[in-house]
Amino acid sequence: MKKEWAPQLLSILRIVVAFLYFQVGSAKWFAFPAPILPGGGVAPVGSLIWFAGIIEVVGGTLFLLGLFTRPVAFILSGEMAFAYFIGHAGHGFWPVLNQGAPRSSTASPSFITPRLAPDPGASMRCSHGAVPPSPRSR
Repeated sequence: MKKEWAPQLLSILRIVVAFLYFQVGSAKWFAFPAPILPGGGVAPVGSLIWFAGIIEVVGGTLFLLGLFTRPVAFILSGEMAFAYFIGHAGHGFWPVLNQGAPRSSTASPSFITPRLAPDPGASMRCSHGAVPPSPRSR
């Protein structure tokens, strides 16, 4: 892979993961695009799954827009890890066998993506790598 493609490929990964979070969260909150809860419908207000839907819809939207990606990725990956250990880890070690593969496959990219992205000050750097002086220090 060419290194100059890295920002575009990371953006594609971020957008796909954000869309998955938004899609699952909106299914919990609004039963859109389809109800995914047992018995159909939406999550009861104040339940654990309702709060998970809030985190997924809001976090997925922010992640999709590229806003606050590092803290949002940390929260989203933590939420998926929590969901995995609450609902799947007790049924066996292997995610493929305990039906936890979707949780673990969305937690990893959302946690890793901001670690691979350039730091927030990268656009402020000069071509030779030095950070320009701030207006206050002149």
